[in-house]
Amino acid sequence: MEDGDHIFINGYKHVRYTPAEDLESDIIEESDAFYRWIDSRRSVREFSDRPVPKEVIENIIKAASTAPSGAHKQPWTFCAVSNAELKSLIRVEAEKEELETYSNRMSERWKKDLAPLATDHHKPFLEIAPWLIIAFKRVYEYDESGEKHNNYYVNESIGIACGMLITAIHKAGLVTLTHTPSPMNFLTRVLKRPSNERAYLLLPVGYAKDPAYVPDLSRKSLDEVCVFYE
Repeated sequence: MEDGDHIFINGYKHVRYTPAEDLESDIIEESDAFYRWIDSRRSVREFSDRPVPKEVIENIIKAASTAPSGAHKQPWTFCAVSNAELKSLIRVEAEKEELETYSNRMSERWKKDLAPLATDHHKPFLEIAPWLIIAFKRVYEYDESGEKHNNYYVNESIGIACGMLITAIHKAGLVTLTHTPSPMNFLTRVLKRPSNERAYLLLPVGYAKDPAYVPDLSRKSLDEVCVFYE
């Protein structure tokens, strides 16, 4: 069955795809402009406490949730925290794990690789940044009858969504960094999340401190990250 705007495949409605915009004439220029814009993104550890409207956080999370996912299950929950007491508690718990990691879990090679980034177990940005977004992966769901069903390609799906979240943060003129205190079980406890959710990534979100400094690093060249088969 077809009417031009939609068809039915296997009994399910499929709507006609409409591209966001036609860039055919400028596709090289547009793709280069996007690359140069996204290349300006950096992981920033020095935050301003300048407030960020809740609506901005809502918009960037909605943008992240447009990500593709296994069987369209959208297996993620984004917890946005601005409550000062919760942020302080998260910092305390995160620094406990980070101190243990830097003291006993990291190899000397790992520490050497981190040296140019000037990181340690102190994480003041967890209190200073106006928002923390914690991405939880939803490993399984329960249907209406209470039966448990595993989600598909959960790590891949939430990884893509977090990449889009980071891009949306950059588009909003804000900064972030990917923080993964390991283990992250304390986030499930502190935020009282259900048993089917696992903490995946913590992102402080806000404006960069003025001035803020980042390591003078370079990215790998295209030849180092891509192989063409033509």
